[in-house]
Amino acid sequence: MASYVLLLKEYEDNETVVYRFRPNENTMGKIELNKLTRKFSELEVISDNNFPSKFYYDRASQRLAVCLVKEGGVFPDRTAIES
Repeated sequence: MASYVLLLKEYEDNETVVYRFRPNENTMGKIELNKLTRKFSELEVISDNNFPSKFYYDRASQRLAVCLVKEGGVFPDRTAIES
């Protein structure tokens, strides 16, 4: 089964970046990445009858890890992951 997770940047400074995430823009969760420690935190959980919030959170984390490591710490205003 294919999945799509949309990420919309809400906040960024030298230490952290915060995104809202979800397969659409209706009800969204919130994820934070500490750029210094490279640790993720789920700030708001998604309520979805079909998939647990962890399903979307894991994919959002994957996308932000790519931004941090492979894309040189560039975090776009809007991004997505498809798998």
